Amino acid sequence: MSEVANAVNTNDMLAVGNGSQQYLTFMLAGEEYGVDILRVQEIKGWDSVTPIPNTPAYILGVINLRGTIVPIIDLRLKFGLEKLQYGPTTVVIVVKVNNGTNRSRIMGIVVDGVSDVYSMPDGDIKSSPDFGVAVDTGYVRGLATVNNKMVIVLEIDNMLNSKELAAAEAASA
Repeated sequence: MSEVANAVNTNDMLAVGNGSQQYLTFMLAGEEYGVDILRVQEIKGWDSVTPIPNTPAYILGVINLRGTIVPIIDLRLKFGLEKLQYGPTTVVIVVKVNNGTNRSRIMGIVVDGVSDVYSMPDGDIKSSPDFGVAVDTGYVRGLATVNNKMVIVLEIDNMLNSKELAAAEAASA
């Protein structure tokens, strides 16, 4: 984790030239997901949270991160996956989420572990397949093949908006 954390904490978190962007990838239930590295604020080891009553099960609670109240969301539960005991590789990725109205919110997502940082040309990210109305793919920006493996690139603004931002606002109030 330290190599990836060091890569994220440098000042090199800028979009790569020639239409490429960098993505922090992480593991969740054996699959590799990626988020735009420009949205990643920090990577923290798992620590306990303060639960907030009357929130969805995937909102674990909040943490105080240097004076900022940060809601913590378990992506396994958000995606309807089996809940696992948190272990030594479990991390919280602190991300900046925009809601489209010039407002942003810092939120944390719990994942099984960080994987790597990849530079991906925009053309290498293919649209997610159409599953019809049976599957909501609004959270998925696209799919990319990196080093012979599939990476699911997430759209965090869609994934962590609406109910999550409302719950975050209520929690920090």
